[in-house]
Amino acid sequence: MYRWKKHGLVFRPQEVEGRPWMSSFAQGPATLIFDDYVRVYFSCRPEADAQRQYVSYSAYVDLDRKNLSRIRHVSEKPILELGGLGTFDEFGVYPASVIRRDDETIRLYYGGWTRCESVPFNVAIGCAQSDDDGKTFTRLGPGPVLGYSADEPFVISGPKIRKFNEKWCLWYIAGRKWKMVDGRAEPVYKIRMATSDDGLSWNKLNKDLIESRVEEDEAQASPDVFFANGKYHMFFCYRYSSHYRGKEFGYRIGYASSSNLTDWIREDDKAGLDISVEGWDSEMVSYPHVFELDGRVYMFYLGNDVGKQGFGLAELEGTL
Repeated sequence: MYRWKKHGLVFRPQEVEGRPWMSSFAQGPATLIFDDYVRVYFSCRPEADAQRQYVSYSAYVDLDRKNLSRIRHVSEKPILELGGLGTFDEFGVYPASVIRRDDETIRLYYGGWTRCESVPFNVAIGCAQSDDDGKTFTRLGPGPVLGYSADEPFVISGPKIRKFNEKWCLWYIAGRKWKMVDGRAEPVYKIRMATSDDGLSWNKLNKDLIESRVEEDEAQASPDVFFANGKYHMFFCYRYSSHYRGKEFGYRIGYASSSNLTDWIREDDKAGLDISVEGWDSEMVSYPHVFELDGRVYMFYLGNDVGKQGFGLAELEGTL
C-alpha cells in the first residue's frame, strides 16, 4: 500500500472575497509548475439562479512552491468565459487539465457543459490555448475536439492530458448509461483513452480501461496517470451509481498500474488515501491529481460534497 500524509484543506473558495462567480466549489484540481509557485486550476460556481440552475467556471490559485499551503494569488476572473448561445460549453467549463505545448503556449482541455431536457446535462471536451502563462485562454474553435460518437453517446468529460514518448495522451470518461434513481437521472461513466500526434485530432482506443469493482454500474472519474519506476500509475475515483452523495456509497480513490498505457491492473488497496474520521474529507475523497515537485510526490484531491468546500493536499511517504 502507498501511504499519503494529509496536509489538510489548502484552498477554500468561500474565503475569497470580491469574486461572486466563485462562491463555492474548487473541483478537478490540476497543476502547472512555475519557478517559485504552483498554479492550481480548479472549477467553481456562483450561487444558483432563480430556477436553481448552476453554471461552472474555471479559475486558478497560485501556491508558494516552497509551502503549498500558502496562497499567493487567486485569479481575478475566470480563465475562459462560458460558450455562446447553443454551444457545447454554454453552461460550464469543468473540469480542466493543462499542459505546456511549448515555451510560449499552454493548452487547456476542459469539459464543456450543456443543459438537457430529459437528463440534467451533457458534456464534451473542448480545447483552448493561452499565450500569457495560463492566466487566460482562447478557444481554438466553437466546438469540441472530442465529442459524442456511436459507442460513446454522451458525457465525454473529465479530460486529463499528458505526453508520453512524444505522443499526446488524453484520458477521459465516457457515459455508458443514465439510471433513474428516486426520480432523478444519474450518469454511469467509465474511464477511456485517446491518443494524438498534434493534440487536436484524436484516435480513441474504444474500450473501458478499468474493470468495475463495487458494482457493474460503478461510475469512474478523474484518471490521473503518472510514470515512475518503470511503470505507469493511475489514480482515479469511483462511486456507486445511486445514493452516492453521502459517506456509504460516495466517492473513493482507486489505483491501477500498467506497462503499456492501455492494459491496466486495478489494485485499489494500494491507493493509500481514504476518508478521515472527521472533518472536510470524512465522507468522500475524489478527483485526485498526482504530481512531482522538487523530488516529492503530492496529490491534490476533493473531500465531502465533491469539493464544495475546496481541495486538500497529501504527500506521498516513500516512492511509487
